[in-house]
Amino acid sequence: MEWFTEIDAKRRAFIAAQPMFFVATAAADARINLSPKGMDCFRVLGPNRVAYLDFGGSGNETNAHLLADGRITVMFCAFDRPALILRLYGHGVAVLPQDARWAELAVHFTIETGVRQIFEIVVDSVQTSCGWAVPFMSFDRERQTLRKHYAPTTPEANLASWETRTRSIDGLPTRPPTAVPVSAA
Repeated sequence: MEWFTEIDAKRRAFIAAQPMFFVATAAADARINLSPKGMDCFRVLGPNRVAYLDFGGSGNETNAHLLADGRITVMFCAFDRPALILRLYGHGVAVLPQDARWAELAVHFTIETGVRQIFEIVVDSVQTSCGWAVPFMSFDRERQTLRKHYAPTTPEANLASWETRTRSIDGLPTRPPTAVPVSAA
């Protein structure tokens, strides 16, 4: 196991090569949230700054947990060679389409129908470990299910749906979008 104070070029390349990652958050007296992510939605913005697009899905736990606690862990696993696990430990915030910082972050992504928010994370530490027990798996292709789900919808209809989701599954408050997500480009 090794610890680093920032994301260097070697670890940045490893992150960029991974087709998926996992996000973990927690808040006092609430369930621990652990979510897999894909769809080329993660960006390293600097040695101690990352962000990822969040599409509307089953809930908004990360938003609620970051409001309540702020801590977040992002994990990347190599499912090929060489074996490696990389974790980013930090503090995050949800940047919503109505926020002044939206345009600054949105320029790094393709904003598609179904994008709800961007999570920005200040990375406190980076940790790598062996990953020798992680199985070999090959990446076939991205699922299109979420994109197909949102294809017949409008941004305004999605916004109306998300505005009603103001609590996590444990009853913690969330901050839903109040503006339609737009590309900054």
